[in-house]
Amino acid sequence: VQLQASGGGLVQAGGSLRLSCAASGRIISVDNMGWYRQAPGKQREMVALITSGGSTNYADSVKGRFTVSRDNAKKMVYLRMDMLKPEDTALYYCYADGATYYSGDNIVADKIDKWGQGTLVTVSS
Repeated sequence: VQLQASGGGLVQAGGSLRLSCAASGRIISVDNMGWYRQAPGKQREMVALITSGGSTNYADSVKGRFTVSRDNAKKMVYLRMDMLKPEDTALYYCYADGATYYSGDNIVADKIDKWGQGTLVTVSS
């Protein structure tokens, strides 16, 4: 199972961006998905998570500005970011904490953290 994120870019403060992440492989289902970010000189932090049933959890710093969603059929997760601030500048990583998939003729269910390659979001003041 691989995760591929896209949608980052440069935006002015107050603007919006939408990140997308596609899970690929012979996937039957993906467990919790979401987004983390890492700003220069800082630790990676959780931004938003969403369960397969649609329950969400957000970092306090993004509540009311960011919206996480997913399409289970397409094996995708999205992050809509509004009212962006310069402090939102970071490398954003797509994340999943497990998946069920075909491996040869077998069905495998793992609880292994999976990460995308990161997409850069830069917010100018």
